Amino acid sequence: MSSPSFEDPNLLPISQKLERGERLGFEDGLALYRTHDLLALGYLANQVRERLHGNVTYFNVNRHINPTNVCVASCRLCAFGKRIRDPRAYTLSLEQVWELAGQGYTDTVTEFHIVGGLHPQLTLDWYCDLFRGLKQRYPHVHLKALTMVEIAYLARRSGLSVRETLVRLKEAGVDSLPGGGAEIFRDSVRRQICDHKISGEEWLAVAREAHRLGLKSNCTMLYGHVENYEDRVDHLLRLRALQDETGGFMAFIPLAFHPENTALSHLPPTTGFDDLKNIAVARLLLDNIPHIKAYWIMMTPRVAQIAQYFGADDIDGTVVEEKIYHEAGATTSQALTREELVRLIREAGRDPVERDSLYRPVRREEVILGIQV
Repeated sequence: MSSPSFEDPNLLPISQKLERGERLGFEDGLALYRTHDLLALGYLANQVRERLHGNVTYFNVNRHINPTNVCVASCRLCAFGKRIRDPRAYTLSLEQVWELAGQGYTDTVTEFHIVGGLHPQLTLDWYCDLFRGLKQRYPHVHLKALTMVEIAYLARRSGLSVRETLVRLKEAGVDSLPGGGAEIFRDSVRRQICDHKISGEEWLAVAREAHRLGLKSNCTMLYGHVENYEDRVDHLLRLRALQDETGGFMAFIPLAFHPENTALSHLPPTTGFDDLKNIAVARLLLDNIPHIKAYWIMMTPRVAQIAQYFGADDIDGTVVEEKIYHEAGATTSQALTREELVRLIREAGRDPVERDSLYRPVRREEVILGIQV
Protein backbone atom coordinates (compact mmCIF):
# COMPACT_ATOMS: atom_id res chain seq x y z
CA MET A 1 0.00 0.00 0.00
CA SER A 2 1.63 3.26 -1.10
CA SER A 3 1.26 6.34 1.09
CA PRO A 4 -0.86 9.00 -0.65
CA SER A 5 -0.93 12.62 0.39
CA PHE A 6 -3.72 13.51 2.81
CA GLU A 7 -5.48 16.78 3.47
CA ASP A 8 -5.75 15.63 7.08
CA PRO A 9 -2.21 15.05 8.41
CA ASN A 10 -3.59 12.83 11.18
CA LEU A 11 -4.31 10.15 8.58
CA LEU A 12 -0.67 9.77 7.53
CA PRO A 13 0.56 7.84 10.61
CA ILE A 14 -2.52 5.62 10.36
CA SER A 15 -1.74 4.92 6.72
CA GLN A 16 1.82 4.03 7.70
CA LYS A 17 0.57 1.68 10.40
CA LEU A 18 -1.63 -0.06 7.87
CA GLU A 19 1.30 -0.40 5.47
CA ARG A 20 3.32 -2.08 8.21
CA GLY A 21 0.43 -4.39 9.10
CA GLU A 22 0.05 -2.89 12.58
CA ARG A 23 -3.24 -2.96 14.46
CA LEU A 24 -4.97 0.39 14.96
CA GLY A 25 -5.75 1.53 18.50
CA PHE A 26 -8.29 3.69 20.28
CA GLU A 27 -6.68 7.02 19.38
CA ASP A 28 -6.41 5.93 15.76
CA GLY A 29 -10.12 5.19 15.78
CA LEU A 30 -10.87 8.66 17.10
CA ALA A 31 -8.70 10.23 14.43
CA LEU A 32 -10.58 8.30 11.74
CA TYR A 33 -13.94 9.44 13.06
CA ARG A 34 -12.82 13.05 13.47
CA THR A 35 -11.45 13.46 9.96
CA HIS A 36 -13.42 15.33 7.32
CA ASP A 37 -11.29 13.86 4.55
CA LEU A 38 -13.85 11.24 3.60
CA LEU A 39 -12.23 10.31 0.31
CA ALA A 40 -8.89 9.59 1.98
CA LEU A 41 -10.67 7.54 4.63
CA GLY A 42 -12.46 5.62 1.91
CA TYR A 43 -9.18 5.09 0.08
CA LEU A 44 -7.59 3.49 3.13
CA ALA A 45 -10.62 1.29 3.81
CA ASN A 46 -10.89 0.24 0.19
CA GLN A 47 -7.24 -0.84 0.18
CA VAL A 48 -7.98 -3.20 3.06
CA ARG A 49 -11.26 -4.33 1.51
CA GLU A 50 -9.65 -5.21 -1.81
CA ARG A 51 -6.75 -6.97 -0.12
CA LEU A 52 -9.27 -9.19 1.69
CA HIS A 53 -11.93 -9.66 -0.99
CA GLY A 54 -10.63 -8.37 -4.30
CA ASN A 55 -13.43 -7.06 -6.49
CA VAL A 56 -16.14 -9.30 -5.04
CA THR A 57 -19.36 -8.04 -3.44
CA TYR A 58 -21.50 -10.65 -1.71
CA PHE A 59 -25.29 -10.91 -1.53
CA ASN A 60 -27.78 -13.59 -0.53
CA VAL A 61 -31.37 -14.63 -1.14
CA ASN A 62 -33.00 -14.30 2.25
CA ARG A 63 -36.35 -13.59 3.83
CA HIS A 64 -36.93 -11.58 7.00
CA ILE A 65 -39.60 -12.87 9.38
CA ASN A 66 -40.73 -11.00 12.51
CA PRO A 67 -43.07 -13.32 14.45
CA THR A 68 -44.19 -10.59 16.88
CA ASN A 69 -43.75 -6.91 17.60
CA VAL A 70 -44.91 -7.28 21.21
CA CYS A 71 -42.11 -6.26 23.53
CA VAL A 72 -41.80 -5.75 27.28
CA ALA A 73 -38.95 -3.29 26.77
CA SER A 74 -39.65 0.37 26.11
CA CYS A 75 -36.47 1.38 24.34
CA ARG A 76 -36.42 5.01 23.30
CA LEU A 77 -34.67 4.08 20.08
CA CYS A 78 -37.38 1.68 18.87
CA ALA A 79 -40.41 2.27 16.67
CA PHE A 80 -41.12 -1.44 16.21
CA GLY A 81 -41.95 -2.83 19.66
CA LYS A 82 -45.49 -2.50 21.02
CA ARG A 83 -47.13 -3.31 24.34
CA ILE A 84 -49.33 -6.39 24.28
CA ARG A 85 -52.58 -4.37 24.50
CA ASP A 86 -51.57 -1.86 21.84
CA PRO A 87 -53.99 -2.07 18.88
CA ARG A 88 -50.96 -2.11 16.57
CA ALA A 89 -49.46 -5.15 18.31
CA TYR A 90 -49.41 -8.49 16.52
CA THR A 91 -48.26 -12.02 17.27
CA LEU A 92 -48.30 -14.69 14.59
CA SER A 93 -49.21 -18.26 15.38
CA LEU A 94 -46.80 -21.05 14.52
CA GLU A 95 -48.92 -21.94 11.52
CA GLN A 96 -48.94 -18.32 10.35
CA VAL A 97 -45.14 -18.09 10.54
CA TRP A 98 -44.76 -21.32 8.61
CA GLU A 99 -47.24 -20.08 6.02
CA LEU A 100 -45.52 -16.69 5.76
CA ALA A 101 -42.16 -18.40 5.20
CA GLY A 102 -43.68 -20.29 2.31
CA GLN A 103 -45.24 -17.30 0.56
CA GLY A 104 -43.33 -16.90 -2.66
CA TYR A 105 -40.83 -19.50 -1.50
CA THR A 106 -38.60 -21.10 -4.10
CA ASP A 107 -35.48 -23.20 -3.73
CA THR A 108 -33.42 -20.06 -4.38
CA VAL A 109 -34.07 -18.93 -0.77
CA THR A 110 -31.10 -19.89 1.41
CA GLU A 111 -31.85 -18.03 4.67
CA PHE A 112 -34.69 -17.10 7.02
CA HIS A 113 -33.69 -14.15 9.20
CA ILE A 114 -35.94 -14.24 12.28
CA VAL A 115 -36.09 -11.61 15.02
CA GLY A 116 -38.89 -10.02 17.03
CA GLY A 117 -39.91 -8.41 20.30
CA LEU A 118 -39.51 -9.67 23.86
CA HIS A 119 -42.97 -11.19 24.19
CA PRO A 120 -44.10 -11.82 27.79
CA GLN A 121 -45.98 -15.00 26.86
CA LEU A 122 -44.01 -16.72 24.09
CA THR A 123 -41.84 -19.40 25.65
CA LEU A 124 -38.60 -21.11 24.73
CA ASP A 125 -40.67 -24.19 23.87
CA TRP A 126 -42.74 -22.09 21.45
CA TYR A 127 -39.64 -20.88 19.65
CA CYS A 128 -38.18 -24.38 19.52
CA ASP A 129 -41.43 -25.61 17.96
CA LEU A 130 -41.25 -22.73 15.49
CA PHE A 131 -37.74 -23.63 14.35
CA ARG A 132 -38.40 -27.37 14.20
CA GLY A 133 -41.46 -26.68 12.04
CA LEU A 134 -39.47 -24.49 9.67
CA LYS A 135 -36.72 -27.11 9.38
CA GLN A 136 -39.27 -29.82 8.64
CA ARG A 137 -40.83 -27.73 5.88
CA TYR A 138 -37.68 -26.10 4.51
CA PRO A 139 -34.81 -28.39 5.49
CA HIS A 140 -32.24 -26.71 3.26
CA VAL A 141 -32.89 -23.14 4.47
CA HIS A 142 -30.44 -21.72 7.01
CA LEU A 143 -32.12 -20.35 10.14
CA LYS A 144 -30.46 -17.16 11.35
CA ALA A 145 -32.59 -16.48 14.36
CA LEU A 146 -32.88 -14.46 17.57
CA THR A 147 -30.64 -11.68 18.77
CA MET A 148 -28.48 -11.91 21.89
CA VAL A 149 -31.16 -9.82 23.64
CA GLU A 150 -33.92 -12.29 22.80
CA ILE A 151 -31.80 -15.25 23.87
CA ALA A 152 -30.95 -13.66 27.23
CA TYR A 153 -34.64 -12.90 27.76
CA LEU A 154 -35.73 -16.46 26.95
CA ALA A 155 -33.04 -17.85 29.25
CA ARG A 156 -34.21 -15.68 32.14
CA ARG A 157 -37.88 -16.56 31.60
CA SER A 158 -37.09 -20.26 31.31
CA GLY A 159 -34.88 -20.41 34.38
CA LEU A 160 -32.07 -21.82 32.25
CA SER A 161 -28.54 -20.66 31.66
CA VAL A 162 -27.72 -18.90 28.41
CA ARG A 163 -25.72 -21.94 27.34
CA GLU A 164 -28.63 -24.33 28.03
CA THR A 165 -30.96 -22.03 26.11
CA LEU A 166 -28.62 -21.88 23.14
CA VAL A 167 -28.19 -25.67 23.14
CA ARG A 168 -31.96 -26.12 22.94
CA LEU A 169 -32.29 -23.58 20.14
CA LYS A 170 -29.46 -25.18 18.21
CA GLU A 171 -31.03 -28.62 18.60
CA ALA A 172 -34.33 -27.18 17.32
CA GLY A 173 -32.68 -25.97 14.12
CA VAL A 174 -31.08 -22.56 14.70
CA ASP A 175 -27.96 -22.39 12.52
CA SER A 176 -26.55 -18.95 13.35
CA LEU A 177 -27.46 -15.70 15.07
CA PRO A 178 -28.07 -12.19 13.72
CA GLY A 179 -26.18 -9.30 15.26
CA GLY A 180 -28.95 -6.96 16.39
CA GLY A 181 -29.51 -5.47 19.82
CA ALA A 182 -25.89 -4.48 20.38
CA GLU A 183 -26.71 -0.77 19.92
CA ILE A 184 -23.83 0.97 21.78
CA PHE A 185 -22.16 -1.00 24.55
CA ARG A 186 -21.32 1.81 26.98
CA ASP A 187 -23.70 1.91 29.94
CA SER A 188 -23.95 5.72 29.87
CA VAL A 189 -25.47 5.51 26.38
CA ARG A 190 -27.63 2.45 27.00
CA ARG A 191 -29.26 4.17 29.97
CA GLN A 192 -30.51 6.83 27.56
CA ILE A 193 -31.62 4.71 24.61
CA CYS A 194 -32.32 1.14 25.75
CA ASP A 195 -32.22 0.91 29.54
CA HIS A 196 -34.67 -2.03 29.51
CA LYS A 197 -32.28 -4.19 27.50
CA ILE A 198 -29.38 -6.32 28.66
CA SER A 199 -26.09 -4.53 29.21
CA GLY A 200 -23.34 -4.38 26.64
CA GLU A 201 -21.31 -6.89 28.65
CA GLU A 202 -24.28 -9.27 28.73
CA TRP A 203 -24.68 -8.97 24.95
CA LEU A 204 -21.03 -9.89 24.51
CA ALA A 205 -21.38 -12.76 27.00
CA VAL A 206 -24.27 -14.29 25.03
CA ALA A 207 -22.28 -13.97 21.80
CA ARG A 208 -19.28 -15.59 23.47
CA GLU A 209 -21.37 -18.55 24.62
CA ALA A 210 -22.92 -18.95 21.18
CA HIS A 211 -19.53 -18.94 19.51
CA ARG A 212 -18.22 -21.54 21.95
CA LEU A 213 -21.11 -23.78 20.92
CA GLY A 214 -20.16 -23.41 17.27
CA LEU A 215 -22.91 -20.93 16.38
CA LYS A 216 -21.57 -18.17 14.17
CA SER A 217 -23.12 -14.72 14.38
CA ASN A 218 -23.03 -11.24 12.98
CA CYS A 219 -22.51 -8.11 15.03
CA THR A 220 -23.80 -4.55 14.77
CA MET A 221 -23.51 -1.02 16.07
CA LEU A 222 -26.36 1.51 16.10
CA TYR A 223 -25.01 5.00 15.49
CA GLY A 224 -26.36 8.50 14.98
CA HIS A 225 -28.31 9.06 18.22
CA VAL A 226 -26.82 10.23 21.55
CA GLU A 227 -23.44 8.50 21.30
CA ASN A 228 -20.13 10.23 20.58
CA TYR A 229 -17.02 9.11 18.72
CA GLU A 230 -15.45 7.69 21.88
CA ASP A 231 -18.52 5.50 22.39
CA ARG A 232 -18.32 4.21 18.83
CA VAL A 233 -14.62 3.36 19.02
CA ASP A 234 -15.10 1.65 22.40
CA HIS A 235 -17.91 -0.44 20.88
CA LEU A 236 -15.86 -1.51 17.87
CA LEU A 237 -12.84 -2.44 19.94
CA ARG A 238 -14.95 -4.56 22.29
CA LEU A 239 -16.25 -6.47 19.29
CA ARG A 240 -12.69 -6.88 18.03
CA ALA A 241 -11.54 -8.18 21.40
CA LEU A 242 -14.26 -10.81 21.48
CA GLN A 243 -13.44 -11.80 17.92
CA ASP A 244 -9.82 -12.29 18.98
CA GLU A 245 -11.13 -14.67 21.62
CA THR A 246 -13.75 -16.66 19.69
CA GLY A 247 -13.50 -15.97 15.96
CA GLY A 248 -17.28 -16.33 15.80
CA PHE A 249 -18.32 -13.09 14.07
CA MET A 250 -18.83 -13.40 10.33
CA ALA A 251 -19.86 -9.86 9.46
CA PHE A 252 -20.22 -6.44 11.03
CA ILE A 253 -23.19 -4.26 10.09
CA PRO A 254 -23.19 -0.57 11.05
CA LEU A 255 -26.82 0.48 11.49
CA ALA A 256 -27.88 4.10 11.16
CA PHE A 257 -30.44 5.27 13.69
CA HIS A 258 -33.78 6.23 12.16
CA PRO A 259 -35.44 8.63 14.64
CA GLU A 260 -38.93 8.87 13.12
CA ASN A 261 -41.71 7.42 15.33
CA THR A 262 -39.35 6.91 18.27
CA ALA A 263 -38.96 8.75 21.57
CA LEU A 264 -35.85 10.32 20.03
CA SER A 265 -37.66 11.76 17.02
CA HIS A 266 -36.22 15.22 17.75
CA LEU A 267 -32.81 13.99 16.57
CA PRO A 268 -31.78 14.46 12.94
CA PRO A 269 -31.24 11.40 10.75
CA THR A 270 -27.75 10.42 9.73
CA THR A 271 -26.22 11.67 6.51
CA GLY A 272 -24.62 9.72 3.71
CA PHE A 273 -21.29 11.19 4.84
CA ASP A 274 -21.62 9.59 8.28
CA ASP A 275 -22.93 6.33 6.85
CA LEU A 276 -19.90 5.96 4.59
CA LYS A 277 -17.55 7.01 7.39
CA ASN A 278 -18.89 4.26 9.66
CA ILE A 279 -18.38 1.65 6.97
CA ALA A 280 -14.80 2.79 6.44
CA VAL A 281 -13.84 3.09 10.11
CA ALA A 282 -15.29 -0.36 10.79
CA ARG A 283 -13.23 -1.91 8.00
CA LEU A 284 -10.05 -0.33 9.35
CA LEU A 285 -10.58 -1.09 13.05
CA LEU A 286 -12.19 -4.55 12.76
CA ASP A 287 -9.17 -6.22 11.24
CA ASN A 288 -10.28 -9.68 12.39
CA ILE A 289 -13.93 -9.67 11.26
CA PRO A 290 -14.02 -10.88 7.67
CA HIS A 291 -16.95 -8.98 6.21
CA ILE A 292 -18.44 -5.47 6.45
CA LYS A 293 -22.02 -5.21 5.27
CA ALA A 294 -23.64 -2.16 3.69
CA TYR A 295 -27.26 -2.90 4.61
CA TRP A 296 -29.18 -1.44 1.69
CA ILE A 297 -32.46 -1.28 3.64
CA MET A 298 -30.86 1.14 6.09
CA MET A 299 -28.62 3.25 3.87
CA THR A 300 -30.51 3.03 0.55
CA PRO A 301 -29.31 1.00 -2.43
CA ARG A 302 -27.49 4.03 -3.86
CA VAL A 303 -25.33 4.62 -0.79
CA ALA A 304 -24.80 0.86 -0.41
CA GLN A 305 -23.30 0.87 -3.91
CA ILE A 306 -20.85 3.64 -3.00
CA ALA A 307 -20.02 1.85 0.25
CA GLN A 308 -18.46 -0.95 -1.81
CA TYR A 309 -15.53 1.45 -2.26
CA PHE A 310 -15.45 2.53 1.39
CA GLY A 311 -14.74 -0.85 2.95
CA ALA A 312 -17.95 -2.84 2.48
CA ASP A 313 -17.91 -6.17 0.64
CA ASP A 314 -21.55 -7.19 1.20
CA ILE A 315 -24.86 -5.57 0.30
CA ASP A 316 -27.19 -7.99 2.21
CA GLY A 317 -30.02 -9.80 0.45
CA THR A 318 -33.49 -9.85 -1.01
CA VAL A 319 -35.10 -9.39 2.46
CA VAL A 320 -38.70 -9.57 1.06
CA GLU A 321 -40.39 -7.95 4.08
CA GLU A 322 -38.62 -5.64 6.55
CA LYS A 323 -40.56 -4.14 9.45
CA ILE A 324 -38.14 -2.77 12.03
CA TYR A 325 -36.56 0.03 10.00
CA HIS A 326 -39.73 0.80 8.08
CA GLU A 327 -41.63 1.36 11.34
CA ALA A 328 -38.97 4.00 12.05
CA GLY A 329 -39.59 5.78 8.77
CA ALA A 330 -37.31 4.02 6.30
CA THR A 331 -38.46 4.84 2.77
CA THR A 332 -36.50 2.15 0.94
CA SER A 333 -38.22 -0.78 -0.73
CA GLN A 334 -38.85 -3.78 1.49
CA ALA A 335 -37.48 -6.18 -1.13
CA LEU A 336 -35.07 -6.45 -4.00
CA THR A 337 -34.87 -9.33 -6.44
CA ARG A 338 -31.70 -11.30 -7.15
CA GLU A 339 -31.56 -9.60 -10.54
CA GLU A 340 -31.78 -6.14 -8.94
CA LEU A 341 -29.02 -6.93 -6.45
CA VAL A 342 -26.77 -8.24 -9.21
CA ARG A 343 -27.45 -5.10 -11.27
CA LEU A 344 -26.64 -2.81 -8.34
CA ILE A 345 -23.35 -4.60 -7.72
CA ARG A 346 -22.41 -4.71 -11.41
CA GLU A 347 -23.20 -1.02 -11.88
CA ALA A 348 -20.89 -0.28 -8.94
CA GLY A 349 -18.09 -2.02 -10.81
CA ARG A 350 -17.92 -5.02 -8.47
CA ASP A 351 -18.34 -8.71 -9.20
CA PRO A 352 -21.51 -10.16 -7.62
CA VAL A 353 -21.14 -13.43 -5.73
CA GLU A 354 -24.22 -15.02 -4.23
CA ARG A 355 -23.40 -16.52 -0.84
CA ASP A 356 -25.10 -18.59 1.79
CA SER A 357 -25.33 -17.45 5.42
CA LEU A 358 -21.79 -18.69 6.15
CA TYR A 359 -20.32 -16.89 3.12
CA ARG A 360 -19.92 -19.99 0.99
CA PRO A 361 -20.55 -19.25 -2.70
CA VAL A 362 -23.90 -20.45 -4.05
CA ARG A 363 -23.66 -21.90 -7.53
CA ARG A 364 -26.75 -21.91 -9.71
CA GLU A 365 -27.53 -23.10 -13.19
CA GLU A 366 -29.32 -19.99 -14.42
CA VAL A 367 -27.52 -16.95 -15.77
CA ILE A 368 -28.48 -13.46 -14.57
CA LEU A 369 -27.77 -10.49 -16.84
CA GLY A 370 -25.30 -12.65 -18.71
CA ILE A 371 -23.35 -13.50 -15.55
CA GLN A 372 -23.52 -16.92 -13.96
CA VAL A 373 -23.86 -16.57 -10.16
